[in-house]
Amino acid sequence: MFSRLITVSQPRPSLQPSTRRRSRLVHVLSGLMTFIRHCGYHARTAMLFTASDLKTILLPISAFACATAPLCSFDRLLRALIWTWIHQFMCNVSNQARTRLEDAVNKPWRPLPAGRITERQAFVLRWVTVAAAFGCSALHGGDLMLTTLGLLLTTFAYDELGLAGHLIGKSICNIGGYTTLEIGATKLMGATRDLDNVSATAVCISGALICTTIQAQDFADVEGDAILGRKTFPIYAPEFSRIATVTAISVWSLFLASFWGIGSVCGAIFVVFGSFVGSRFYSLRGPDDDELSYVLYNVSKICTIMLVARSTLRALPQVWLTMVHIMPNHARTGLFTF
Repeated sequence: MFSRLITVSQPRPSLQPSTRRRSRLVHVLSGLMTFIRHCGYHARTAMLFTASDLKTILLPISAFACATAPLCSFDRLLRALIWTWIHQFMCNVSNQARTRLEDAVNKPWRPLPAGRITERQAFVLRWVTVAAAFGCSALHGGDLMLTTLGLLLTTFAYDELGLAGHLIGKSICNIGGYTTLEIGATKLMGATRDLDNVSATAVCISGALICTTIQAQDFADVEGDAILGRKTFPIYAPEFSRIATVTAISVWSLFLASFWGIGSVCGAIFVVFGSFVGSRFYSLRGPDDDELSYVLYNVSKICTIMLVARSTLRALPQVWLTMVHIMPNHARTGLFTF
């Protein structure tokens, strides 16, 4: 016979109150750190969506609004920057949700090709950003909501209706996108929501300038656009598109210096710089060269804006499209009289 072993369970010692509190604190801190890491991850993802267009959209648009409104307070500057970034984010997510293959070639660090977000999540985020943009505009009035609606329709036509792959359609969408952003930012930046003659003229000139020079953004992306079957100007007419770009930038530089009546020294500097930027597109044709040329094209747009506060003269070293956007300020302050 086998003897039966009887196990008597011993009562577990209870934790001291201080130990329980420490355990809860560790658990709360662990959850908080996890939450912070997740927030940091998603914030970085959002910045990666917008990173490549900060210098081509946020900077020129903000400079344009500061110069043409003109800027009346730091609070309005902050509101305009936030409004512009949220709307840029909406456009970026909409565009990149459909260009994973292109970005894998041209910009593999973007969220979709980098694997930070799935296509399904990107499509959901696309409409979340639309709601965020309308919500942001609603805080500032119905006129801003109409601006958001205009940008949404432009983005929808560009991405969902496929106008991004058509020469004329793409130009029309780019005009609509830039001008709606400029109108919205200018309304937020100034002391009044109404666009006066200087502001309205500056927006119209900006739209025409974008129409004739926007192909500058496509030279560096020829390989990716070809994979997607897009017919951009540089793909459709490789040589003529470069001739057209250097010609347009040079002619616009001469016209704007004359139209805004800037001083001879500033005018000469602006025309020479515009000719330099245009000549880079024609003579330097590697992807990296085209990318740098496009950066110079956008930074110089700030200078156009500088023409509508002498205080912004310090932005000159930062660079044609931005210079262009600053020029209207000369009409208000005589910024470039020398």
